[in-house]
Amino acid sequence: MPVDTNLPISRLIAHLPYRDLCQMLRLVRLLFRLSQSTEYRAQVLPLLPDIAQFDPGHAALMMGYDFHLTANGPRLIEVNTNAGGGYIAWLSEQLAGKASPLYLSERFQQRLLQSYLQEWHDFSGGNRPLKRVVVVDEDVEQQPLLPEMVGCCDWLCQHGIDAHVAAVKELQVRSDGVYSRGEKVDLVYNRHCDFYLETAPMSELKAAYLAGKVCLSPNPFAYGLLADKRRMVFWSDPAALDKLDLSISDRELLLEMVPPSFLLAEQDRDDIWSRRKKLIFKPVTRFASRGVLMGRGITRKRFADLDPETTLVQEVVAPSVETSETGEEFKMDLRLFVYRNHLIGVGARLYQGQVTNLRTEGGGFAPVRIV
Repeated sequence: MPVDTNLPISRLIAHLPYRDLCQMLRLVRLLFRLSQSTEYRAQVLPLLPDIAQFDPGHAALMMGYDFHLTANGPRLIEVNTNAGGGYIAWLSEQLAGKASPLYLSERFQQRLLQSYLQEWHDFSGGNRPLKRVVVVDEDVEQQPLLPEMVGCCDWLCQHGIDAHVAAVKELQVRSDGVYSRGEKVDLVYNRHCDFYLETAPMSELKAAYLAGKVCLSPNPFAYGLLADKRRMVFWSDPAALDKLDLSISDRELLLEMVPPSFLLAEQDRDDIWSRRKKLIFKPVTRFASRGVLMGRGITRKRFADLDPETTLVQEVVAPSVETSETGEEFKMDLRLFVYRNHLIGVGARLYQGQVTNLRTEGGGFAPVRIV
């Protein structure tokens, strides 16, 4: 398969200890189990907007769980419901060839395809096969990962599922469902980052979703339960966890692997300022490291401007480092691509600078070697 050389692919190989992978999977499966539990939902759903309290009856495509590796084991950084990079991570392994264990290759394709089929089955009741998928985003031509979305559609077409990329504004919502290019769509794979469908361009799609006229995946329900950054406050709070029927080992796992997290509004600002060098500030409503501020570099004015209700504060977990043959160092994030509680594949993002990016020369998605 020819590979687009403009894609953010690194020629380095990332290393992931097997014991760390097992620990990461333990946490992923625990969080999914929590999201399905009645008592967890009773605690979380009242905090969510109305759209996220609607259960569509299916899960979410391409969940992403991001981790940093530390000397004491992996730590969860965030959860995503429309995690990008899976296709690029797969391509990075094709370039690596025998130098990589090809951990993603066949397993990735098979499990990813099954996730689409399962989503459609859960939505439709299995009454007819999945025929048409549209991958949507905002201003698709401007999206850095557009080649990935196009590649995903080409791959689905190879498996007999008609698929293409479209901007949300190009969809037509009719009384019997959602249409694109004049054809009725079965499943909308949502790469748009209006997670709660709050903006005007998403209003008609929102209405179709609530009316059960289209399978929208990922969806606000899954996002609210797992990927809204405010959930990390819950998972790292011993008092909150006491409200759940957790085993001692499950409780310890959460408190060990989820960095202490809290909303700025819940803390004394003078105390936070005094501890800022060990903290990171994240806007809960943004994504892809946009608006993320490292406490050691924040100014008094910028700190004063932070919205306390929408700023998540976390203890910093420094990323591990991969070193090239020439001695150049790259920070590393690891992303588990997951469907429900099943691992699809593993990707690594190598970068330099303060926060994850896909613009570092020599960095990007890298193949992962399990060691």
